[in-house]
Amino acid sequence: MTDVAGMAADLRAGALALLPTDTVYGLVCLAASREAALDLYRLKGRVEIQPTAVIAADTDVVLASIPGLGGIASAGIRSLLPGPFTLVVPNPEQRFSWLSAARPETIGVRVPALAGLAAAIVRNVGLVVATSANLPGEPDPCRLEEVPAEIRAGVAFEVDGGGLPGTPSTVIDLTGAAPVVLRAGAGDPKQALRTLADALMESSPPDHAPLTRGQ
Repeated sequence: MTDVAGMAADLRAGALALLPTDTVYGLVCLAASREAALDLYRLKGRVEIQPTAVIAADTDVVLASIPGLGGIASAGIRSLLPGPFTLVVPNPEQRFSWLSAARPETIGVRVPALAGLAAAIVRNVGLVVATSANLPGEPDPCRLEEVPAEIRAGVAFEVDGGGLPGTPSTVIDLTGAAPVVLRAGAGDPKQALRTLADALMESSPPDHAPLTRGQ
């Protein structure tokens, strides 16, 4: 099945799918559907309290979908994405609150460097939920055939993107006064903090103390 419109329609109807990202294979569904997200949690064996990120094909979709982002969160999205980072940002209107039940005022966002069919599907849908397509405690899949059989049996379609790096994204919390690296992964955390510091310095008025580089 290579019909982008048909695949996107399946996701919008509440189906689950397997897509390659720039790090690992992801189990995805429509972000706007709480029911689809619960199906995703059940299939993965994930407890509902665990936060799950949304992904988009470009940063403009993220900024339009999570209103009220500014300051360090906006600078992080614009300077670090697309790339192998998941950014935890404020969610003032608590959009998609079922994806962050413990902290509904926050949300994880990701704009992976997608390619080919996966990029076209996500661009068509707009915003999807994504989590690594493994069972709890098992390795993150870097090839489609490494995805557990029970997960593959529960999706409407899958896209084979060949071999992927296999290291999950670096997670950085941007909800406080200074960024906090929650998980070091595919993206270089130190370089990310330097890039973010530079972006904040460029966007700060002269009388505003910028984030210390490497903080």
